[in-house]
Amino acid sequence: MDKEKIRKAVRDILEAIGDDPDREGLRETPRRVADMYEEILFGMNRNAEEEIKVVFEEEEHDEIILLKNIPLYSVCEHHLVPFLGKAHVAYIPSENRITGLSKIARVVDILSRKLQVQERLTTQIASAIMNKLNPKGVLVVIEAEHLCMSMRGVKKPGTVTTTSAVKGIFRTSQKTRSEALALIGYPRG
Repeated sequence: MDKEKIRKAVRDILEAIGDDPDREGLRETPRRVADMYEEILFGMNRNAEEEIKVVFEEEEHDEIILLKNIPLYSVCEHHLVPFLGKAHVAYIPSENRITGLSKIARVVDILSRKLQVQERLTTQIASAIMNKLNPKGVLVVIEAEHLCMSMRGVKKPGTVTTTSAVKGIFRTSQKTRSEALALIGYPRG
């Protein structure tokens, strides 16, 4: 990440909107914004599948494994404004291949911490788990509020966008998909 280029661009933006980047309150803003982008976009050019390293083949578990309410923070690639919410990730192991629970949360972190759209993010999480663990199926549901819609444009704060990616047995078996969605808490009243 070229933080010097970000600092210069932020300074240019401050001047372009009619403010003085040398005034006391803004003097350190270009540096702070560059540091922020380095932190919130740490997933850029990282391969999330590399996080799924710990695989326990001796465990005999062939039922749903579900992580609910994994916090996620991302940046909309259309407006460079955050969207935030939670991911629910379920998978059913095959051949007794399970991974550490924290590995699934790290996949969500890495893939969300880059310029994104929610639809792609949802599919990328499911694909990473399918590719690395080769489970019987994966189901990912993301619920997020997009600040590009809440604070600008149509200005509808509190609106939640829900996306899902369904692979393997979760796609082919309505019963299995319904069980996973019930464990997540759907349908909600």
